[in-house]
Amino acid sequence: MSLPAKQPKPKTCKNKACAAKFVPQRLGQSVCSPKCALATKDVNQVKARKALAQVERAEIKVRKEKLKSRGDYMREAQKAFNEFIRWRDRVAGHNCISSARPLDWAGNAVDAGHYRSVGSAPHLRFDERNCHAQSKQDNRYLSGNAVDYRIGLIKRIGREAVEALEADQANRKYTIDDLKAITAKYRALVRELKRAAA
Repeated sequence: MSLPAKQPKPKTCKNKACAAKFVPQRLGQSVCSPKCALATKDVNQVKARKALAQVERAEIKVRKEKLKSRGDYMREAQKAFNEFIRWRDRVAGHNCISSARPLDWAGNAVDAGHYRSVGSAPHLRFDERNCHAQSKQDNRYLSGNAVDYRIGLIKRIGREAVEALEADQANRKYTIDDLKAITAKYRALVRELKRAAA
């Protein structure tokens, strides 16, 4: 004795102009008639094109990742870190670390200036104590304004912390995975700071 076949549940036609109830005759049927299938073909083509474009973008992203050098990852990490420094000091309402003048946040006049430069102390490039919002004038045209930077830094983090920075000669090597993690960390922190500032 055979069991009776289970009847499919009624569905609503995917053609918005029709929206009639129907019992599907085959697996995956989403419209009630060939007429409704023709009416929805353009919508389905748009969805298919979007899905293909999304797959292509994902593939391109993977290929670009494979072509990146360690230097590319370093630049991305530095960019994310610098943006965090600017947002951290902006939200805190800090003035320029070296001149103590108010910073122009509206334009593009604020740098993330390192006390010990990335060139002379690359191991401190991602040390938050070593980097603060600084006017472009002081950072670029006055070579970091190091004497006034040190005075401002002592006021902000204390003499002991400044002397620890100056004495730090540890050798740090960043792997590509380290740099990816640094980029992700500081991008997430920037998103939080932007939400807090909104």
